[in-house]
Amino acid sequence: MNFYLELALVLAGYFTLLFILGSVKKDNSLVDIGWGAGYVVSVWYTFLTAETGYMGLLMVFLISVWGLRLSGHILKRKLGRPEDFRYQKWREEWDYFYIRSFFQIYLLQGFLLYIIVYPAVRVILEGSEQLNFWVVIGILVWLKGFLWETIADYQLQKFLENREDKNEIMDSGLWKYSRHPNYFGETLVWWGVFLIALGTTDSMLIIVSPFLITYLILYVSGVPLLEKKYADHSAYQEYARRTNKFFPWFKSQ
Repeated sequence: MNFYLELALVLAGYFTLLFILGSVKKDNSLVDIGWGAGYVVSVWYTFLTAETGYMGLLMVFLISVWGLRLSGHILKRKLGRPEDFRYQKWREEWDYFYIRSFFQIYLLQGFLLYIIVYPAVRVILEGSEQLNFWVVIGILVWLKGFLWETIADYQLQKFLENREDKNEIMDSGLWKYSRHPNYFGETLVWWGVFLIALGTTDSMLIIVSPFLITYLILYVSGVPLLEKKYADHSAYQEYARRTNKFFPWFKSQ
């Protein structure tokens, strides 16, 4: 069987298990916890299937660190909380809810993950042992993105734990320079993965991955949903007036 078909079936099985768990728990936001871990499943399945070199081992390490940190962070944030507002809304609005959930939430995320993880999988399959300019730059970009995302998540978590007024908006730390610094960091992670792949493989398809994750975060599932959520929040709108939406920059007056 073709390896890429095997990987597709593995991811389909993984997200089907998440669907079953989410259906039993009546909480589809469990898929968010499984998102980062899905990348880990992908690279480890590839690693255990193929003979790889140093760059492949590096990629397994980078994706595992990023994916496990993200899933752990979302799990910690999720404990004791109800289903995310997005999924609650769909639960109320959708006919044939479980069928639509399976295809529109779970299998769709599996399909998107399959495309996004492709450069990492390709690096592992190539078995390269070359350290070159693109690989070094890619590692540095990945590291900046990982630190940016991790620090932003940590700062927001501490703010939410300690704030006295629920209407107060986080506008310090990295959140002083961007309204969504964690998402900015996540896109950098995948641009870093792309650059590493650029230095180790000749596939042109790797360019789809960073563009897709950037598009999804900016225009579909990340930034737009949160901006819409706070559309009527006066403090957030004042914060938005002074702070860049995505790319970090200094506050305007």
